[in-house]
Amino acid sequence: MWTYFTDTDTDISPEVASEYGYKLISMPYNVDAKPVYPYVSYSEFDSKAFYDMLRSGVLPTTAAISEEEYIKYFEPEFAAGNDIFYVHFSAAMTMTFGNMYKALDVLKAKYPGRKFLEVDTKGITIISYLIVREIGDMLKAGKTPEEIVVWAETGVDRYCQYFFADDLKFFRRSGRVSGIAATMGGLIGIRPIIHMDSAGKMVSIGKEKGRQNALNRLVSYVEEMGDNIKGHRFIIGHTDAPELAEQMASLLKARFGDDLQYEFVVTNPTAGSHCGPNGVGVAFHSKCR
Repeated sequence: MWTYFTDTDTDISPEVASEYGYKLISMPYNVDAKPVYPYVSYSEFDSKAFYDMLRSGVLPTTAAISEEEYIKYFEPEFAAGNDIFYVHFSAAMTMTFGNMYKALDVLKAKYPGRKFLEVDTKGITIISYLIVREIGDMLKAGKTPEEIVVWAETGVDRYCQYFFADDLKFFRRSGRVSGIAATMGGLIGIRPIIHMDSAGKMVSIGKEKGRQNALNRLVSYVEEMGDNIKGHRFIIGHTDAPELAEQMASLLKARFGDDLQYEFVVTNPTAGSHCGPNGVGVAFHSKCR
């Protein structure tokens, strides 16, 4: 029997996780040096309160979860005779997965008959959300984890994510975005345009002056890279910017038709600690990364 895992950095809520039978691994953030675990420290994410906290000047930090924490998640499953299939956010963005593999070395020695399979979505937030749900649909349709791992070798790279950040200070502090220094400049109102590349890293690929120009730039990427976007989920993500997300939806419907099926998702707080408030992004099925 397989137990399915995903994590909170994929933007999956407990409600969506339960729809597919995923167990959630909580990826923490720190406020005033105190760790906060999404859906463990609280049952519901109050996104408005969180992003208002960032607007007030609080700058949360993040850190990898430990080897011991992974053992607490995984050992009960192995001890019960279950195998584990974990669909997670990008391993290229964190030291977290180094700790996970150390934990697995310990557990595999203790439970040599057990299997562990994984899919790296090579993304974070809405692109990971999109892939986790697509894989969940495959599982519900009867696909095995082994079959999905084979699919993922090429399938994961058939999804794109583009977004813009509203305030450069969050990315300046995090250091998580390649090429961001070239975007900074000294201009007020600059929005860096960021892409998740095929290595699973965030890369700054340009900049726009003003939110409207940034929204239009995202639409142009959907036009250029989209592949059968009406045949797959289309995700509009935001960091407590519902009005901008609605504008994004209106622009996309004007371009692709009112029958475009999309879903709004609020960025999880751990990733949001790096992005800051008032950002918007899109994730969709694509020709390539």
